[in-house]
Amino acid sequence: MAENLKGCSVCCKSSWNQLQDLCRLARLSCPALGVSKRNLYDFEVEYLCDYKKIREQEYYLVKWRGYPDSESTWEPRQNLKCVRILKQFHKDLERELLRRHHRSKPPRHLDPSLANYLVQKAKQRRALQRWEQELNAKRSHLGRITVENEVDLDGPPRAFVYINEYRVGEGITLDQVAVGCECQDCLWAPTGGCCPGASLHKFAYNDQGQVRLRAGLPIYECNSRCRCGYDCPNRVVQKGIRYDLCIFRTDDGRGWGVRTLEKIRKNSFVMEYVGEIITSEEAERRGQIYDRQGATYLFDLDYVEDVYTVDAAYYGNISHFVNHSCDPNLQVYNVFIDNLDERLPRIAFFATRTIRAGEELTFDYNMQVDPVDMESTRMDSNFGLAGLPGSPKKRVRIECKCGTESCRKYLF
Repeated sequence: MAENLKGCSVCCKSSWNQLQDLCRLARLSCPALGVSKRNLYDFEVEYLCDYKKIREQEYYLVKWRGYPDSESTWEPRQNLKCVRILKQFHKDLERELLRRHHRSKPPRHLDPSLANYLVQKAKQRRALQRWEQELNAKRSHLGRITVENEVDLDGPPRAFVYINEYRVGEGITLDQVAVGCECQDCLWAPTGGCCPGASLHKFAYNDQGQVRLRAGLPIYECNSRCRCGYDCPNRVVQKGIRYDLCIFRTDDGRGWGVRTLEKIRKNSFVMEYVGEIITSEEAERRGQIYDRQGATYLFDLDYVEDVYTVDAAYYGNISHFVNHSCDPNLQVYNVFIDNLDERLPRIAFFATRTIRAGEELTFDYNMQVDPVDMESTRMDSNFGLAGLPGSPKKRVRIECKCGTESCRKYLF
């Protein structure tokens, strides 16, 4: 769809700023967009491209928002009111000068390669800001997502779609639970043991919502059929991510990672591992492709038997970016809510200890959570092969870069 305004064809997905830019380029006033004759010729700095100093006067080459590169102009510093953009420009400049082993004080003129780097960095930052806005528009959880890359020029991943819950693959059905609890108070006065008791299991949480079961035991939460409400203490994982988290670029070659922007208490729920549910046969096929690419996002749902796998390579949530560690601060639990098929648990991460604000979140890709079943709930240890009976056992040894004292040196 498009709307025609005095000869302008405007895509229906255009942002407010893009519509304002189109008005200014066409020299059209639009009260609905806040563009009037008074501010029609106002210019907004998109980013700074270059820098020079002449007789102690600083000048910046300005890329104006809504105008092509050919319309960029040199402006004295006193003409620029974009304090945040100026600070970021000099921060990027200083960091790059140090990386190149130059003095941190800006030279009087920037060489072309340095100026080009600053332009690429500014474009990257805008792309990451757009991606951050997209992620937050798609999330259904309380916790906000920020994105940061102060390491290299990599932008948003090209093939990744943010989802909030499992995407069911072809030929797979999630059967909805038929009954729920009748409890007045699920924690202190459960009827028949509440939902966990109905499945012959223990209540998972204390009154602060912290898990009190040992790793390996399943969590049964109240469901959509239950009499209890949203504030029930047995509804934790289903409320989604509660903490503000940051997707950031690691500086040690591990790609993207995730860190928390808030303190997380021990045994608190942090996030789910979300992706596309596929059969183990399909996981084996995809795994061979991922194997050649040198990355895997396959998580076996082998709580009772190895039938299904979660693939978070293309469809996933923020857990897609969580790195491995041999000494992780997240622990995996199998969770059942509206679907009680033990072959299709939801995978939830809980904090193994208090996690400080600013600390990276990690889990063990080869985690063993059940001493009875040492294969239970792990990332695919064949690095992309689903481990079907008779499937090829070609193991690809992947070097671990977690850097912890207990590092096993290899992921698998």
